[in-house]
Amino acid sequence: MATNKNQHFVPRCYLRPFTLDSANTAINLFNIDRLKFIKGAPVKHQCSGDYFYGEDLALEKALQDTEGAYATALRDILNPGYSLTHSHRGLLRRFWLLQHMRTEAASKRTVEMIAAMGEVIDSEAHNFRLSIREAVQEAMLAFVEYMDVLDDLKICLLRNRTSIPFITSDDPAVLTNRWHLQDKRTRGLSFGLRSAGNLMLLPLSPKVLCLGCDGDVYSIPHNNGWVDVRHDADIQALNQHQYLNCRANIFVHDSAHAQEVHEAFSRVALLRPNARHAIHYAVIDRSEGEYTRYRVIDRSLAGNHQEALIHNQAVHTHPSAWPRQLQWRPKGMVFTNGTGVGYVRRAEAELRFSEGFQKALAR
Repeated sequence: MATNKNQHFVPRCYLRPFTLDSANTAINLFNIDRLKFIKGAPVKHQCSGDYFYGEDLALEKALQDTEGAYATALRDILNPGYSLTHSHRGLLRRFWLLQHMRTEAASKRTVEMIAAMGEVIDSEAHNFRLSIREAVQEAMLAFVEYMDVLDDLKICLLRNRTSIPFITSDDPAVLTNRWHLQDKRTRGLSFGLRSAGNLMLLPLSPKVLCLGCDGDVYSIPHNNGWVDVRHDADIQALNQHQYLNCRANIFVHDSAHAQEVHEAFSRVALLRPNARHAIHYAVIDRSEGEYTRYRVIDRSLAGNHQEALIHNQAVHTHPSAWPRQLQWRPKGMVFTNGTGVGYVRRAEAELRFSEGFQKALAR
């Protein structure tokens, strides 16, 4: 049985730069449900749960190795004069992916999605139940499978030169995709870890944010891996992703920004989706030779069908603005084979060469 009952899904080594005096004992937070700012909340009670990874220490110890490597790298990154190294780029990709998959918010989205599918299936609903702990453990198994999937993303560090700090949250590793959200060709489609146009965001401190991007779609001029951000509007655009993605709590280093955080959240609160997934139900429309055509209908109007398709689609947040540092690459490329797989990055297209992917202009 685990000796450490209280296990963190956002590690304390990550939260440290956002804590009071970086002492890692207390932190300021804004709770979005109560719209309440709380000063100096104990860090040990934030983003944690009893036996969150189960009562076997093996998984938690494995996570501690990654967290330890991140903590060491972060100390170097935050030192003056630091230049981004190849090894730290790789570590930041891995840590982002681990953090993206391991949080309570991510696990609850999985649990809610599976429960919703069970409700559609009705008679088999008891087979579609998953606990938070089970979802976390499944996510950790998936992490091993997907840990190389982001290796092609370009990594840079944004240096905050404004008086508005970067904030973070209880679900800080954000996956978004400006190209996908804005291109007409992707309407009705979702994006995932392998998609063309992906962006990964992770605030590292109130003054530093890690940004990963699809280099075939975007261009971000940098100097030794650093990009200076000097306009308030760009910081606000980056912070917006934390407001839209968080489950319950926003963390901010200095309580002097309490009112600013409240107002910023209020401006984008209506952009937060009511659900992070949508279930589509389709029944047979007609058959033609070897092919069967399905049509999507409202499940409540479906009646009984011997055969149906159920499709779970992620619902993505749509920010109201993007930072000006995120520029379109001239003659940028995405890759597609014209199927429901959608648009993928070059590395994925090359990996699946036999499936006939062709490049297309991103713009």
